[in-house]
Amino acid sequence: MATGVNPPPPLPPRRPAKRPTLRQSRIWRGEEITDTIPMVDSLRHTPYRNARVRQAAAEERDARASLDLALRVGELMLRCGAGAPQVESSVIAVAAAAGLDNLEVDITLQSLLVQCTTASGSPITMLRVVRSATRDFDRLTAVHEFVENLVAGSYDLEAAAARLREIRRAPRFWPRWMVRGSLGVLSAAIALMLGAGIVASLVAGGSALLVGYAARATGRRGLPDFYQCAIGGFLATVIAWGAFSLGANGWIPVSSEEFAFIVAGGITVLLPGRTVASAFEDAISGYSVTGAGRMFGVFLTTAGIILGVATGLSVTLALTSTFDLQLVSPSVMSTRALSAPVLLAVVGAFVVGMSGAVSLRSRRNLVVPAGVLSAVGVGVSLGVDRLDALGQLAAAGVAATVLGFAGRLLALRMGAPAMVLAVPASYGLLPGLAIFRGLYEMVNGSSPDSGSLSLQGGITTLLGAMAVLLAIAAGSVLGEFMAAPFDRRMVQKRRVRRR
Repeated sequence: MATGVNPPPPLPPRRPAKRPTLRQSRIWRGEEITDTIPMVDSLRHTPYRNARVRQAAAEERDARASLDLALRVGELMLRCGAGAPQVESSVIAVAAAAGLDNLEVDITLQSLLVQCTTASGSPITMLRVVRSATRDFDRLTAVHEFVENLVAGSYDLEAAAARLREIRRAPRFWPRWMVRGSLGVLSAAIALMLGAGIVASLVAGGSALLVGYAARATGRRGLPDFYQCAIGGFLATVIAWGAFSLGANGWIPVSSEEFAFIVAGGITVLLPGRTVASAFEDAISGYSVTGAGRMFGVFLTTAGIILGVATGLSVTLALTSTFDLQLVSPSVMSTRALSAPVLLAVVGAFVVGMSGAVSLRSRRNLVVPAGVLSAVGVGVSLGVDRLDALGQLAAAGVAATVLGFAGRLLALRMGAPAMVLAVPASYGLLPGLAIFRGLYEMVNGSSPDSGSLSLQGGITTLLGAMAVLLAIAAGSVLGEFMAAPFDRRMVQKRRVRRR
């Protein structure tokens, strides 16, 4: 019986699937279009890689307040001496926790620019300028804990802003006299590591204290850093020559070979060794603008030290000829503690690490670990240097890699960023004496009694010192990269221990 419904039309026959042409095949397919890396993906290899991104801020006022919070975190880290990679990762982590998933961060040496786009499409741009900075690792550790707790838990804007204000206004733990005195201990320990005697090491420590006081006194009167370094280099050289003259007359046990050790210890507070390493680290990590800015500042600082040491050496060498004294340049000037016994070098490195941590205002529980890491780094450097097939650059690079790896794991276990331990621990590897050796050769190379010293040799020595610093920076970055997969395990162990 007819139903009045027409039958459905027959389906068209299926055509066989076309085989992809040669241009469409995967082998000959072009690369993907270059696009911006997602914000959360940029936190890879950082302690904040597992940030909990909440829903985007609904109102523009909330987005502006959250962006201001992230900007203030970055500003405080720049004031405390953090590097560009650490600042950027912290700013992005705070923004991710606040729900600002469309963020742009631009960091220079003294400014921080951030921009985000709200859900309605309105852009928000904020800028902070940091005109003065000092290394304050205690406050930097507090900021690290603040960001870590913020990205791991629930986000409360008011509570987070109040906590950040507490961190900014908290008084410093170490008194001023202890921070300044630690620089004298640091200089004395470095001179002792390099082979100086007890008396010469004490003179180096006192010289560093006087140089630091002169730099602060001239800085309070508005004198630029260039002139501060020049005055400090001149004072350190004159003080070392005074100790040498007393030793030549038999009044104190200071030999002519210890002259350079005293000068090197005295200008330790001025040498831009760590700044050069930080510049190389920024450049290696992809922050070429901040790296170039730091290197230009290093150039001016080094030029000031060269001017001061050169003037001091010219005056002291003239006085040496006048009084018929004999000033002998040490035959070996390098970053290695070759002139001191191995045990004494390791003990000196331990003191260098602890005093360096105090001078950087680290927390009390991080002082001894910094000394232990410094001793381990110098021990590794001496051990690698004993191998005939490897040289000084390899020794510095391997030691810095060990410091970067162990420093990151130990610092995260103790609730601190890696640089809080890696920076003071690397002080035992900085080529302070090699820098002075180059300066001495450049100044004394024109004298008739210079022997093998020459201007070309001084420049070569300075380039060698820069190569060692590059090896230290590259090793530190590589060590931290190798330790990155263990970040979560270290954080979990610390939380279990606290519970």
